[in-house]
Amino acid sequence: MYNTDDLDRAMNGDKNLSGADLSYANLNSAYLGYTDLSSANLGWAKLSHADLNGANLTGAYLGRANLSHAQLIGADLTGADPSDADLSFADLGGANLCGVNLFGLKLVEADLSGAKLSGAILYGADLGGANLSGADLSGADLSDAILVNRPLAEVF
Repeated sequence: MYNTDDLDRAMNGDKNLSGADLSYANLNSAYLGYTDLSSANLGWAKLSHADLNGANLTGAYLGRANLSHAQLIGADLTGADPSDADLSFADLGGANLCGVNLFGLKLVEADLSGAKLSGAILYGADLGGANLSGADLSGADLSDAILVNRPLAEVF
């Protein structure tokens, strides 16, 4: 469960939340742009529609977090663990996801334009309708990834 001091700091605009425990926190629509969340625990956190543009999420744990519709433009997620997170409709334009394990993640309609995905594991990821224009996919594993649009009723 989240640390109440860490949650207070996040809600009051503290830009240094490195190592913070925000697991299970409701941060829907929160402004966390350009915040240092390196090595933070955001497991099971609700971050739908949150602004994480330019955030430092290196080494952060994002397991089962809801990041649907979140803004992560230019965010650094190297070394992050987004296991079973929902990134559908998220804007990850220009984000650094080099080497990140995105195995089986829901990235439906996500904007990955210009994202750095070299060496990323996208095995089994649902990229239906995702924008991959200009993304660096060199060395990325796209085995069994879903790359075509499907009716939304099949997705959810």
